[in-house]
Amino acid sequence: MITMINQPKDKPQTHPKVTASHRDRMAYIYIRQSTVKQVLHNQESQLYQRRLSEQAALLGWSDERIKVVDSDLAQSGRESSQRQGFQKLVTEVSLGNVGIIFSYEVSRLARNNSDWYQLLDLAAMFDTLIADSDGIYNPYNYNDRLLLGLKGTMSEAELYLLKQRLSAGRLNQVKRGEYRQRLPTGLIRESNGQVSKDPDKQVQDTIQFVLNKFALIGSCGKVVRHLRSENVLIPRRHIQQGFSEIVWKVADIATVSDIIKNPAYAGAFVYGRSQSSQATNRRIRKDLADWIHIEQKCYPSFISWQQFLQNQEQIKQNAMSYKQLFHKSQGVTRNGSALLQGLIVCGYCGHKIKVHYKVQKTFRYSCSGLQRTVDTSTCMSINGSTLDAVVVQAFFEVLRPANLDMLEEVLKHQKESQQQIDNQWQQRLERSDYEVSLAHRRYQAVDPDNRLVAAELEKQWELKLQQLQEHKEAFKLFQQKPVSSELCPQLKEQFQHISDTLPTLWTNLDNDQKKELLRSLIKSVIVTDVHSGKVELKIVWISGHHSLLVDYPPALRQSDMLNHEQLLEHIHTFWKQGDDDKTIAKKLSDLGFRSARSTCFNWQTVQKLRLQNRWLSFSKQIDKAQGVDGYLTMKGLAEKLECDASWISRKIKDYTIPPEFVKRHPQGGVYLIKNTPETIIQIKQRIKSKRKSHH
Repeated sequence: MITMINQPKDKPQTHPKVTASHRDRMAYIYIRQSTVKQVLHNQESQLYQRRLSEQAALLGWSDERIKVVDSDLAQSGRESSQRQGFQKLVTEVSLGNVGIIFSYEVSRLARNNSDWYQLLDLAAMFDTLIADSDGIYNPYNYNDRLLLGLKGTMSEAELYLLKQRLSAGRLNQVKRGEYRQRLPTGLIRESNGQVSKDPDKQVQDTIQFVLNKFALIGSCGKVVRHLRSENVLIPRRHIQQGFSEIVWKVADIATVSDIIKNPAYAGAFVYGRSQSSQATNRRIRKDLADWIHIEQKCYPSFISWQQFLQNQEQIKQNAMSYKQLFHKSQGVTRNGSALLQGLIVCGYCGHKIKVHYKVQKTFRYSCSGLQRTVDTSTCMSINGSTLDAVVVQAFFEVLRPANLDMLEEVLKHQKESQQQIDNQWQQRLERSDYEVSLAHRRYQAVDPDNRLVAAELEKQWELKLQQLQEHKEAFKLFQQKPVSSELCPQLKEQFQHISDTLPTLWTNLDNDQKKELLRSLIKSVIVTDVHSGKVELKIVWISGHHSLLVDYPPALRQSDMLNHEQLLEHIHTFWKQGDDDKTIAKKLSDLGFRSARSTCFNWQTVQKLRLQNRWLSFSKQIDKAQGVDGYLTMKGLAEKLECDASWISRKIKDYTIPPEFVKRHPQGGVYLIKNTPETIIQIKQRIKSKRKSHH
């Protein structure tokens, strides 16, 4: 046992486990306390641990071979990843540089068995001793290792029991209503324990403005963009060393999201919104249903509890992660041209269908849920514009205006928002004016002979004056912005007949506005790709009713069409009848057939399909033949005359070959020449005489 008493250094203690080999190496004194509070206020424990260096000296280690490791103060012993001193100690042991490790108790070295047994294994391998307040141990010795292992297990269990007792005590305080949680910005705790709103009116109004704006817009990102565009700053309470002050920050997603998600602004005391994860050692947010304790009407509220629940549901619907997509969240509306973004669902796998935009500003709806889960082909890939058109038309048909005053309500909210921002600017100017006055009073109160202080206070005064001037100029620019006017009678009349006027106004709306209108009535659109030529849509309305529709979107290939085989049979039949491509295309359109990219057939599509199947036109067939019905084709005559067919064509056109020898086929329109010996002889003679006349 190591006794903590003062003894002369010239009389070293002897111990049977300490050898000269140990003294030739370093003696490490490991010091650790778990929290900053312990380091600042529990000085006796730290002094007691530092005195272990005296025991190392008494056991024969010289001062230059004693090293104190105190870099892990205010660090928890639950894991070694954040303890640089412990990691360095393990490294030195593995290098064989350590003869003995001093620690007040095992819990100082490690609070979990994985770190503890790793240190024991290395100490046993490199003959390193471990000493605590009870004695000196050699991990290579079985009995010592068994005792050290038991101490490590008890240390880990002790930490668990401490946490359990603290958690149970805290939970009992929560149930009795005595637990005091940290309040968010905008709420303060009085000296008597009562909670009230911050007396700073600008802080109150800003928090209220953010909450109201989210209830109207429904998106944290859009609220942030609006606050930044209007130059509205967000108050945050900054606490340091027991003092707190309000700091005004530029709006960001984290700050706004924290305000929207905090139930204290709805007047509720909540415990257990997050929980520590043993796997990741991080706090994980829990769903509202898993919160341990909820008590409403404990604090002054900025919004109602019902509005808070609606806000949380809206945030959940705005989410676009894979897990939340699987749970049918719609996501926030964006400005992309795909109007069904967030609404369209695959009828095969149940996942939300993704949007893929093309370079040509077109887009497709595609889903590969089954491919990821059961290793099959993609569920579907459909042209998006035609599906959007069908759903929008259905939206127009079910829209019933009744007595809608939606637009006037929007203008009213815009006017209220403008007034709130104006109040924000007035309060900011008032605050800046106060800060200027305060800086001026401080400058006036200083002794003029104290030039160093006077110069600094004068500099601060000038800075506050400059900030006040900047705020006045920014407020002047804000006042110059146009304010939304009220509805004129003509617009009111149009709005009362919205179902008639909306289709006309639809093209003038932004894409995100169109999506918001669709979501006001549509809950989801379930799509089943029956075949690439036919798509079934099930529109689920927010009322719970649904509509079944069929669409024929463009396909990637003509072979993907539902009736492709039947189409080829008709083309083959019409071709054998001698019809040309234009006639075949018209007959197919009349029969209700459509091409992959159009609602009707054109002759180019017919020609492509015909040539793919080597169904040549009548004129091409005749051109390739030697003769037809006792007549020679130009190809046949060219072979007899041993010349080119194009040359024969020219001789027909310049009448070198007499017109009485030539006729055109009634269907193909190709030239046919009489196939008799006399005709051939006369043609040769005329060609020969024609050549002589030229010479």
